[in-house]
Amino acid sequence: MKMQPAVFALALLAWVGAPATYPEALARDQIRIVGSSTVYPFSTVVAENFGRGGKFKTPVVESTGTGGGLKLFCGGLGEGHPDMANASRRIKESEVAECAKNGITEITEVKIGFDGIVIANAKGAHLFDISLHDLFLALAKDVPQEGKMVPNKAKSWKEINPALPDQPIRVYGPPPTSGTRDAFVELAMEGGCKSFPEIAALAKSDEKRFKATCHGIREDGAYIEAGENDNMIVQKLGTDKNALGVFGFSFLDQNRDKVQPSRVNGKEATFDNILGGQYPVSRSLYFYVKSQHAKLVPGIVEYLREFTAEKAWSEDGYLADRGLIPMTPEERKKVAADVVKLTPMSLSK
Repeated sequence: MKMQPAVFALALLAWVGAPATYPEALARDQIRIVGSSTVYPFSTVVAENFGRGGKFKTPVVESTGTGGGLKLFCGGLGEGHPDMANASRRIKESEVAECAKNGITEITEVKIGFDGIVIANAKGAHLFDISLHDLFLALAKDVPQEGKMVPNKAKSWKEINPALPDQPIRVYGPPPTSGTRDAFVELAMEGGCKSFPEIAALAKSDEKRFKATCHGIREDGAYIEAGENDNMIVQKLGTDKNALGVFGFSFLDQNRDKVQPSRVNGKEATFDNILGGQYPVSRSLYFYVKSQHAKLVPGIVEYLREFTAEKAWSEDGYLADRGLIPMTPEERKKVAADVVKLTPMSLSK
């Protein structure tokens, strides 16, 4: 006997153990992805290639920033909530807890490769050779002086380091909701902060105070929040020759005719330096899958296979052409195997 669609839907829901809100998910036949502006170009090209296969609709990909995307992702289950979230940092424990509170108990983490965070300026402007120590002294909200922390009043790069140019400290960068901002704070600001022994010692004795000291960024105009879209920062540098910008390596790779990367701790942001770990401001990139939706929204598993195929994310893949720094073959093989099985991450992280 042929089962009616409504009866089939209820039977399917009973089989997967989905909550009462799940019938909404059955109404959607197009994957919805939100999140990181850094991962957005990679996710978009995979979605386009996936859609060209003709079997499924091209997924909708929105650039909302990592924090904003994970907030949407963890908002709940059903048609009105996204299936995946791109992230330029790992999901936080607080975000995992928010997901669990809203019934999202099966999350698959997909690490896709690496990216560098560049400190760049307009092509033809002064080429900076800067240290993490310099960056912290230039951008920290408070800096050490005579044994105590005082508000940062530095105006010029030359005040920070005589070898740097006598031009105003003005840096365009992402807002607090951005994974690039989180990574920049943890890698660059915290790295520079640790160059002061008295502050580095706080990491063990008073971690909360250490984080507050190292992660605070100036709010007096030296650091200018330029939105979630890294392309906007690139455009700002084109009209402000004395400014620096903070954004992902892939945007540098696509705009080398407009901007140039600074050396950081003596290393340039290049594909090989990031892959080899020599460039000090580099991070892993991810996306997260609502595994409960994968059982109901058509095409999710197939999209995951497209993203983790060697033709996409290997050294010779089409994502490398867009600036993605690939993982090792061994790591790619393991991640791809876990993705196919929708292996859930540990919710305790």
